[in-house]
Amino acid sequence: MPDTAAVIPYHPRVIWRDVIHPALSRVRFATLVCHRRFGKTVGSLNHMIRLAADSLRPAPQYAYFAPYRTQAKLIAWEYLKHYTSAIPGVKTSEVSLSATLPTKHAGRSGAVIMIGGADKPDAFRGTYFDGVILDEIGQMRRNFYGEIVRPAIADRRGWAWRIGTPKGRNALYDFYEADRSDPDRFACLYTVDDTGVIDQGELEEMKKDMTPMEIRQELYCDFTASETDVLITIDLVSGAKSRRYSAGDVMNSARVIGVDTARYGEDRSVIIRRQGLAAFRPRVFRGLNNMEVADAVVWEINDFRPHCVFIDAGRGEGVIDRVRQLGYSVVEANFGEKAMDSARYSNRRAEIWDKTRRWLESGGSLPDDEELCEELSMPTYSFDASNRMVLEKKEKMKERIGKSPDLADALAVTFFSPVYGDVESSCSYSDSYDSSGYDDELVWN
Repeated sequence: MPDTAAVIPYHPRVIWRDVIHPALSRVRFATLVCHRRFGKTVGSLNHMIRLAADSLRPAPQYAYFAPYRTQAKLIAWEYLKHYTSAIPGVKTSEVSLSATLPTKHAGRSGAVIMIGGADKPDAFRGTYFDGVILDEIGQMRRNFYGEIVRPAIADRRGWAWRIGTPKGRNALYDFYEADRSDPDRFACLYTVDDTGVIDQGELEEMKKDMTPMEIRQELYCDFTASETDVLITIDLVSGAKSRRYSAGDVMNSARVIGVDTARYGEDRSVIIRRQGLAAFRPRVFRGLNNMEVADAVVWEINDFRPHCVFIDAGRGEGVIDRVRQLGYSVVEANFGEKAMDSARYSNRRAEIWDKTRRWLESGGSLPDDEELCEELSMPTYSFDASNRMVLEKKEKMKERIGKSPDLADALAVTFFSPVYGDVESSCSYSDSYDSSGYDDELVWN
């Protein structure tokens, strides 16, 4: 690489120049909560380019991630090509969506910056990174950071920046709250009033075309903005998560198992136990076929001895048939069928989710399972022409959030029909319910 410095065509805004860039140079972990059009992608990507160009490490690797690869390409690929084009000798690949910077040291390979999506996690499993940007981390699958990114930066003590605009109190909120209280990390939140980035006239025009919720969320970074049409609020979930019941409190209540099924693909099969007001930590399975899921359900039945087992019939016909073939009685739960209270709910799915909400309000206790608690606050609701509750469709939710609420659906299906417990046959327990679940050797991943 020539001794003369390459001039990248990036002109940082004042906040980036005076506050954010210095902070990112100081810490390994940071969370940036910013209003729309703040320039979080451009600013963070240019900081990454600068660190990559100056890296003295052997074969350095960096990555920018968005929830989906197509989204990442749309948002960041052109920026990466544009800003690295000023570096003599840079090579870009449209196939791998990567830019390789020339090395400063003979015998070493240059730094690689790649663009990727959290929807393809296995493509990055086992690799290493010197630095990672996670754009809109709140819309990524929850395990992407913990299972893929965090281990990948460990060996080389790489850095990770979580950036985004609020969309409810999700992973972005959790990281922001954690980082802002840690002196060794950096967290910031900027609204349109803080930055002045958007011209005042244009800002007023934008507000005319946006709902009050959208204004609070997109322009003023209000994490609670979208909760106005959320069926189960985060506060309700937090209260339930803090409750604990003893065995005696629920021993006369019905024991129920809920099963949400998926055959391969990205969705998961989930089994959850509930007894009265106490729900247990769900078991989550990926990549299992119907016979394997059926075996798991049978194991749960034999261990928990439930009064009723509800299995989602949407994809669970094979599981249901197999469990019945083995001599067990289960109930097919069709989410799309007519609600028991058809004057109030558009279908059974809306009804059971609202029953879940009412169960929480009446004192329901949730396990300390972050993903389950997050999913319960995902669905929004509306009303149809007959003033019946309509729950947001699972497909639309997956498009909006980036994942399906499989764990929460498994809990909701336990309310598919009333179950009346046989008091004399109820299980007895020698310990209290801490709702955390099972012994470690029994947990499946």
